[in-house]
Amino acid sequence: MPSMKLTIQGMHCKSCKMLIEDAMEELGVEISSFQVDEKKQKGILEINTTKKAEEIIKAIEKEGEYKVTK
Repeated sequence: MPSMKLTIQGMHCKSCKMLIEDAMEELGVEISSFQVDEKKQKGILEINTTKKAEEIIKAIEKEGEYKVTK
């Protein structure tokens, strides 16, 4: 299965991580790694999926004021 690495700006607490994990679960996306640095308000999400990057990014940004880059 193809993998994708995304950088998520705007993460400031554990709830942010949980929201994104829930969104990925709803899409059926497997998370291989998810590291969050709350001080830098940044997360690195590595996933395995056949879904398009745009669909994943849209789902994450819908969860809050996040800026996602590939």
